[in-house]
Amino acid sequence: MLEFIINILSTPAILVGLMSLLGLALQRKPIEDIVKGTVKTIVGFLVLSAGASFLQSGSLNAFGDLFNYAFSMQGVVPNNEAIVSLALKDFATDTAYIMCLGMVFNIIMARFSRMHYIFLTGHHTLYMACMLAVILNVGGLTSWQLWLGGGLLLGFIMAFSPAFCQPTMRKITKTDELGFGHFGGAGYWFAAQCGKLFKGKGKSTEEVNFPQRLTFLRDTTVAIGLTMVIFFLIVTTVAVSKGILSADAAAVLEKYPNLAGLLNVGAETKTHWAVWAITSGLSFAGGVYIILSGVRLIVGEIVPAFRGIAEKLVPGAVPAIDCPVVFPYAPNAVLIGFLVSFLGGIVGLFILGFIDSSIMSVALILPGVIPHFFCGATAGVFANAEGGLKGCVFGSFMHGLLITFLPAICMPVMGSLNFANCTFSDADFSWMGIVFGNIAQIVQGVGLLGVCAVVFLIPIVYNYVAPKKAKKAE
Repeated sequence: MLEFIINILSTPAILVGLMSLLGLALQRKPIEDIVKGTVKTIVGFLVLSAGASFLQSGSLNAFGDLFNYAFSMQGVVPNNEAIVSLALKDFATDTAYIMCLGMVFNIIMARFSRMHYIFLTGHHTLYMACMLAVILNVGGLTSWQLWLGGGLLLGFIMAFSPAFCQPTMRKITKTDELGFGHFGGAGYWFAAQCGKLFKGKGKSTEEVNFPQRLTFLRDTTVAIGLTMVIFFLIVTTVAVSKGILSADAAAVLEKYPNLAGLLNVGAETKTHWAVWAITSGLSFAGGVYIILSGVRLIVGEIVPAFRGIAEKLVPGAVPAIDCPVVFPYAPNAVLIGFLVSFLGGIVGLFILGFIDSSIMSVALILPGVIPHFFCGATAGVFANAEGGLKGCVFGSFMHGLLITFLPAICMPVMGSLNFANCTFSDADFSWMGIVFGNIAQIVQGVGLLGVCAVVFLIPIVYNYVAPKKAKKAE
């Protein structure tokens, strides 16, 4: 039964669909409207997930492996799924309880603090619950103390992360009815602050003027497709010149498992490497197109449905949704953010290499294509909202450096938790792991549980003690 509940809570489509159903029911909508709104919300998330899976399996993973082979990159690729899969072997039950309690505490936090955000990204909730289970266990917490402490911290970060992203989120969406629920929030906030340095100094990425013959680049699908085709062709050319096609296919796939298509492993007809590069680049654009379609469907249903929850259960409640929710608002910034963040990751790798060889031993963090796409693209949208095109470029680059250095700093903590050569990729996982991982090694047992309780209660106490600012007239 517990496994069934966790499957529901960790499946974003069903979780958000249930929230939509609850919101519409609380508004006493006709049954036909409840069914329509619930189904369309679930379908929207399934479309988004299908686009992300297609993008990841069709292009992102292949580009990452290809890039590492072509330029002989060696190091650790931060990956949330990899470290969580290892941790769940020993902490599955603890993770389940922490996740359930965390969602309850998230609602309590939204109800009694000024952070009225209900976090709806189920898989990230699962990942954070898993990390907290491991960290607090090292601090000597077990059984109900572990579940309670983890649930309190999870409920806190589920409201806190959307809260410090909201000022920029408001500028992106032009509304306060939509929050941002993704545990890369610290990185997006950082990119937005960097973008502010260029406030009022240039146009938005969406206002770039193209010459008459290049106006077709205003079409997001065309612009992303052509750009990624060029990148795939360049990197594939380098890999082919280094002999990837003549090398032993089994040996290459053992290290770079996503290049089976390029090597024609298991293919009935042989595909030329240039054709593979072109189709992979265009597949990237196709994945983004599917994601944007899903996001539009979700936003069109979840925002009206959530008014019921805001009116009846948690006054002022705001749904906090996964990072692709901002992609339709600045498609050009999505592409720029990804590419420049990836460049920042490469520069960060060389800086870490210099530190490792000259100053002290550090982990070499490779630029993972998946975090740099989803997180870097989002950082680009946030930085663009604050500083236009120049802010987008600078903010995305600094974000790329941030999600390279933070995992490197977090690596020793993960190593002390017996997760060698493995770390989280997104900013909130890293800073939460660094802060509470170190606290757990200093404060043990009941004292650690007390720290968790204090962290959770501070925003609630602040809400009742500190004077509230008067609302501005419209």
